[in-house]
Amino acid sequence: MAVAASSTEGMPLARGHRARSLSAVRIWIYSLAALVVLMVAVGGATRLTGSGLSITEWKPVTGAIPPLTEQAWLAEFEKYRQISQYELVNKGMTLSEFKFIYGWEWGHRQLGRLIGLVFFLPLVWFWARGAIKGRLALTLLGIGALGGLQGAIGWIMVASGLEPGMTAVAPIKLALHLTVASIILACLVWVAAGLKDRSEFIDREVSAGHAPRLLVGLILFQIALGGLVAGSKAGLTYNTWPLMDGALVPPASALFAVKPWIENFVDNVVLVQFNHRLVAYAIVAFALWHAWTIRRQAAASKTAKRATAMAGLTLAQMVLGIATLLLVVPLWAGLAHQVFAMAVLAMAVVHARVSAV
Repeated sequence: MAVAASSTEGMPLARGHRARSLSAVRIWIYSLAALVVLMVAVGGATRLTGSGLSITEWKPVTGAIPPLTEQAWLAEFEKYRQISQYELVNKGMTLSEFKFIYGWEWGHRQLGRLIGLVFFLPLVWFWARGAIKGRLALTLLGIGALGGLQGAIGWIMVASGLEPGMTAVAPIKLALHLTVASIILACLVWVAAGLKDRSEFIDREVSAGHAPRLLVGLILFQIALGGLVAGSKAGLTYNTWPLMDGALVPPASALFAVKPWIENFVDNVVLVQFNHRLVAYAIVAFALWHAWTIRRQAAASKTAKRATAMAGLTLAQMVLGIATLLLVVPLWAGLAHQVFAMAVLAMAVVHARVSAV
């Protein structure tokens, strides 16, 4: 009997230890997600300040040390003066001005290195202690591999802007870089949200079907389109709303002016911006419909409250996007629009993950 009692008492203790371990893992993953959002914000500032091509080499290890002497700064500046962006856009730039744009790009890359350390060191620690194992371990390793791929994509993107005659990175590669960052954020939030025990709230949830996941997909697609808008600087044109150049729908001759026609979806600022507008309308309409549907089914449920919050967030993001366009993309508005997109995505992923339980 004594052995049985001891075993019975040990089971809740083991479950409690496991719960605490998973709670620590969840906090770590959410911290990583916050760092990814910060990375997106710094990346956005790097783009908006025209700083992305200031470092012309990719040195994952030694590049962590910035120039420390005046001679080293002059050497870096000379490398920058050899590329087309300097010749065609920034000719005559002073060393002080170069240090400013160099600082943004160096900070962006340094933050990437920090995220790598914050990911792998705790991963090894939690794995060694048994807090991470099985499917969770494989999932996290997959996210880590995606992070490594993202670093390579970042350099491929920068390299596209270093080609002769180029003054900025290729829009399609910028869109890919932003989209992969968003997918990493979505994966981290999905995993973290799934580690929280919500069994006590299960009776306050209702079935939401496939709508939450469809909403996540639409938001990721819209972020990719936003990357094309940023890369092609489409936000600096047609700064009116709801009309574009006096029309609700621009003529086909403007939307498909580039030959071959498929390239309009990347290189034509009219179509690029128009597509971004259309998908914004679609997302808001879908989120409002989803919230209305769930509220009709169970207005007091946690599912309905999250769906309503998602509708409000998507509407707020659209208003912020319109304001950014009308103001011709000032730095603060462009950054706010980009960072708030990450918040909308994270909330949508939480909604989809919890609704799937």
